[in-house]
Amino acid sequence: MTTVDTINPEKRSTGEQLLRLARKNKLSTFGLIMFLVIVLAAIFAPLIAPHDPLEQNILARLQDRSPEYILGTDTFGRDTFSRILYGLRISLLIGLTSTVLAMILGCALGIIAGYRGGWIDSVIMRCMDMLLAFPTLITGLFIVAVLGANFVNIVLAITVTILPKFARVARAPTIALKEREFVEAARALGFSDLRIMALHIAPNIVGEVVVLASLWAAYAIRIEAYLSFIGLGVAPPTPTLGTMIRDGFEHILDAPFVSIYPGFAVLLVVLSLNLVGDGLRDAIDPKLRD
Repeated sequence: MTTVDTINPEKRSTGEQLLRLARKNKLSTFGLIMFLVIVLAAIFAPLIAPHDPLEQNILARLQDRSPEYILGTDTFGRDTFSRILYGLRISLLIGLTSTVLAMILGCALGIIAGYRGGWIDSVIMRCMDMLLAFPTLITGLFIVAVLGANFVNIVLAITVTILPKFARVARAPTIALKEREFVEAARALGFSDLRIMALHIAPNIVGEVVVLASLWAAYAIRIEAYLSFIGLGVAPPTPTLGTMIRDGFEHILDAPFVSIYPGFAVLLVVLSLNLVGDGLRDAIDPKLRD
């Protein structure tokens, strides 16, 4: 009796294969460990932070590192280290949420366009081309400026800017996969188009999508920092890394650490995600496998 596993042998343990191959790349493993440490620090910020991130101490404003304030204080005397931990929460939440949404919507549109073809393909991909015609940062700025600066609108803006990337990546392999034998066999068994796209095509493109997701998550976090820096991020006094960099910019000459430390935090997050993405890319590239 024919089963789904015999129809689609390529779908088995793709995630496990990626994980096994990524372990061979030590730099990628280091990036993954770094990212996990950052995520854990953000999750347990209330337990790790030595001070309330909103508590002001004017007498200690612009203070450099000290036993009480590990990374100094900002212009209002708030603890920089505590604010970075809480700022990482916002940056990671916005960046990862928008990336996951863009991945789901973009891949769905790309698979539909590649599988159905014809006018459906043309309409979907021309819409994606329209979004790609504008610089991603400008598109994000426009959406946030029109809808207003809050968590939901920022996530929406970043999702829209990176969604076309996933759609284009998902469409190309779908066009090739829909002619493969296991898809033809699924059609012969009477499977619906939706079932074929969800259970037979989507799992086979997950490798490329995961690589793109890790790389564009880093970009999404940078976009959030840019928007916060120009005043279109989450409203104060909620700490965000971009807002902290902007607040310390006017003291860049006499107290550069106010901007440097949150900037370094953004650097570490982006670097760790890029290292993970590079490792995953090497893992799924047949030319780079052992």
